[in-house]
Amino acid sequence: MSREIVNIQVGQAGNQVGEAFWRMLLAEHGLDDAGMYKGNDPQQIARAGVYFTQVDSSGPTKYVPRSVQVDLEAGVCNRLRSGPLGQLFRPDTYFTSDSGAGNNWAKGYYTEGAELIDGILDIVRRQSEATEALQGFQIIHSLGGGTGAGLGSLLLSKLREEYPDRMLSTFSILPAPNVSETVVEPYNSLLSVHQLVDNCDLTICIDNEALYDIAVRTLKIKSPGYKDLNELIAKVMCGVSTSLRFPGQLNGDLRKLGMNLVPFPRLHFLMPSFAPFYDPKARTFQRLSVPELTSSLFDKKNLLVASDPRFGRYLTAACIFRGKVSSHEAQNSVMQLQRKNSNLFVEWIPDNVSVSLCSVPPVGQPQAAVALANSTCMQELFKRNLDQFALMFKRRAFLHWYTGEGMDVMEFTEAESNTQDLISEYQQYQEATVEEEEVEAESEQ
Repeated sequence: MSREIVNIQVGQAGNQVGEAFWRMLLAEHGLDDAGMYKGNDPQQIARAGVYFTQVDSSGPTKYVPRSVQVDLEAGVCNRLRSGPLGQLFRPDTYFTSDSGAGNNWAKGYYTEGAELIDGILDIVRRQSEATEALQGFQIIHSLGGGTGAGLGSLLLSKLREEYPDRMLSTFSILPAPNVSETVVEPYNSLLSVHQLVDNCDLTICIDNEALYDIAVRTLKIKSPGYKDLNELIAKVMCGVSTSLRFPGQLNGDLRKLGMNLVPFPRLHFLMPSFAPFYDPKARTFQRLSVPELTSSLFDKKNLLVASDPRFGRYLTAACIFRGKVSSHEAQNSVMQLQRKNSNLFVEWIPDNVSVSLCSVPPVGQPQAAVALANSTCMQELFKRNLDQFALMFKRRAFLHWYTGEGMDVMEFTEAESNTQDLISEYQQYQEATVEEEEVEAESEQ
């Protein structure tokens, strides 16, 4: 029996990343673009039920994604429908409207989104009622626009109400520090973070600038497009769920990840990294040992989010190794890495790196690894966002677009102070030491 996950992709970014993710999943499970099994290894479909529903109505078994595609404008979903994956998704799992959110968080959360949310929840309900043991939901969205940020946040809070005991994880694409897609990104993303802090169990943060860096510097792609960036995200997404989908020596699922990675409920923002990234031309010269894989997972160059772990400390981390990796070697290399860089790990969580092993590597690679890290350097992201937000909010720029949709200025102030609290929480745990705790405990006695 597989523990199922329902995938929900919201907005343009969500649907484009979702498309790359499903392509990679199909390849890993030996399925073709229409969801028919074409592989030759029974391991491939033994647990395909995590993301796919099996349909045996007529002829061979078809594997249909357990997914909901949502967008407030029909363009991207129409491209999905008419593209190579058009035969894959169930026709009734698309939910589009014609109005569009126009990069306005308030439209996605209040006006347009609120009208449509019941219809979306019906589709989600239909998908989740057909499961045997629902593990949880994963939402793919970006925080800079209107639909992904506004409607994505609304959907999160509704799912939290309706399924309080299920895991809610999000793959959230944050605004990049120097490359801005829209001017009002700081508003949209700060309002979204305000919601994510309270309504989500795991938020895996990704940003375009870090992805561009990997694509240009490491993969040597001259001018990378979104297609190249989305493939990088898909690699991490597939890596996170491998141990649910394939047998391995040490399993980990969404709940185990949450349990081991989130020491304090508000601090659930994770930095993903993947190894090995290399230039396809130099592929024949690559042979990575497990220690090299491990050290590159914790290297700034392999992070999918633009923050520097050297300026913070790791509270916890989870490494997921794929391929032929011996458990002893994996545990040892992680332990040595911790010993060498002990100043980067907080000493009041003794064994703070968990390891999962999965015997099936990604398609076309002998070995790979994914890491999710919970580091206090995530406060950099929020600080950067907060500074940009404060500059605009001080002059009340663009605010009429939001208040015109029925938003109160108070909500902006609340979001601002909530993010400030989050930053100071990160800072507090970064500076905390074991000795302080002992002194506090004695004084309490």
